[in-house]
Amino acid sequence: MPALASHRKPRTRLRTTPAVGLTTAALASVTLLSTQSATAAPAKPAPTIEEVQKKVDDLFRQAGTETQKYNAAKAASAKQRAEVDALLQAAAERAEKLNETRRELGHYAAAQYRDGAIAPTATFFLADDPQSYFDQDQLMARMTSRQQKVVADFRTQQNEAATKRAEATKSLETLTASQAELRTSKQQVQEKLSEARTLLSKLTAEEKKRLAELERKKEAEAKRKADELARQQAAAAKEKADRAAKEKTPDQSSGTGTGSSTDTGSGSDSGYASQAEKVLAFARAQIGKPYVWGATGPSSYDCSGLTQAAWKAAGVSLPRTTWDQVEVGTRVATADLQPGDLVFFYDDISHVGIYKGNGMMIHAPKPGANVREESIYYMPIYGSVRPA
Repeated sequence: MPALASHRKPRTRLRTTPAVGLTTAALASVTLLSTQSATAAPAKPAPTIEEVQKKVDDLFRQAGTETQKYNAAKAASAKQRAEVDALLQAAAERAEKLNETRRELGHYAAAQYRDGAIAPTATFFLADDPQSYFDQDQLMARMTSRQQKVVADFRTQQNEAATKRAEATKSLETLTASQAELRTSKQQVQEKLSEARTLLSKLTAEEKKRLAELERKKEAEAKRKADELARQQAAAAKEKADRAAKEKTPDQSSGTGTGSSTDTGSGSDSGYASQAEKVLAFARAQIGKPYVWGATGPSSYDCSGLTQAAWKAAGVSLPRTTWDQVEVGTRVATADLQPGDLVFFYDDISHVGIYKGNGMMIHAPKPGANVREESIYYMPIYGSVRPA
């Protein structure tokens, strides 16, 4: 009996061991999960309204840059298409001349045949490549001067036709590349705009209200700077007028009564002012029309499309993109801006407006907005030019 009792104790201990092991494993699992939860990266906080505004503005600016790439590719494609059409037309004309000469050579061959068996001269006329016979002196000696001229013309026309075909082929390859670039730029614009719209669509009503308030503050600050520029320009204009009036006052010390006079209003300044009036009259008439990227009017515009159309109304042809427009005319400082001048924005020169005076401009701002008047300080200024 004692031996049996002694045997049962170990069996009892063995029966409890798995339970202890399970509990230990469970505790270890809980500890591991707790440790993982404690070390896991916290959820990324939602962007602030200020960050959303900055991101949206940046996306619209990037879309503006891609729009200028699109405009450049479109202009290049149109130019290349015109060149291709011209080359194909020229190639067709040369082919027709070549055929006419070939027919004339055929008439000579037919005459040879009527006179008897086809002679080497006729074989020359009917060959696809008469040049292969051209250097045979004995054959040339049997040809009349008229026949020799026709052969020479045939040779020239063959070379010209081949050259035009090669030029047309090369131009077509360039056109294909321009069209591919056009499609890429269009896709990039659409992607940037889609991303901006998606960001805005996720805002709550309260967030949209706060975003609108930030926009009003930005506009108010830009207007304040415009008013300051207007005061500075008015003061500078008054000082210039006073100086001119003083210079026109008779010189009392000389007693001549004529004094000295300096003409401050040159003919070129007057001519520019006249052009600027036409530019601004056109631009004002477009206020309220929507911004559409790639548009040049008359129902919608992008920024450089508006400036191009406005200056065209004054008889001045501007290139299509902001990058080319900034190279036209004379550079002017912001303090010296005159109505009609073009003001460019951002380091990548992706936006442009028409200065109307008092620190204000007329421009086509961005997708979702209409042509409007706005302070030139609404965006970072790159520089300005006077086109004419």
